[in-house]
Amino acid sequence: MSQSVKYTIDPAHSTAGFKVRHLMVSNVRGEFSGIAGTVEFDPGAPENSRVEAHIDATTIHTRDDQRDAHLKSADFLDVAKFPEITFVSRKISGGGGEWKVTGDLTIHGVTREVTLDVEGPAPEAKDPWGNMKTGATAVTKISRKDFGMEFNMVLETGGVMVGDEITITLEVELLRG
Repeated sequence: MSQSVKYTIDPAHSTAGFKVRHLMVSNVRGEFSGIAGTVEFDPGAPENSRVEAHIDATTIHTRDDQRDAHLKSADFLDVAKFPEITFVSRKISGGGGEWKVTGDLTIHGVTREVTLDVEGPAPEAKDPWGNMKTGATAVTKISRKDFGMEFNMVLETGGVMVGDEITITLEVELLRG
């Protein structure tokens, strides 16, 4: 009988990033610095593993203060009402370092099922202070309209200012214990 190993997300070494089409010509990237959560990984029965993550939506950063303020507004994330983004897994499948983690993603007060494509976990390593660490990368794509974020502007040349599809990438370092 296998035993699950519990990890916590190390916020100093983890990021939640995103990219979205801007003006139909380029991608804008941003990230959230306030990421926390847990992973309970059962190597003998990975389908019994569990992931829970929380992101502080107020920590959004796109390298432009005016854009960040707009993304925090009611047009997009509405962080005054919905300061947290969450993910809770319901199903894990795959193997060999490539997993499908399906669960409930809540953004802007709306919950939808999404599937994360996960690479990892990496083999554990001991840091200089004796802590056991591992890591993983997860990627998914969502429609921002599915989460009630419908703000946009039609461009004079055709198309829209902000694309609907958002690619989300999580890079997490996990601390055992």
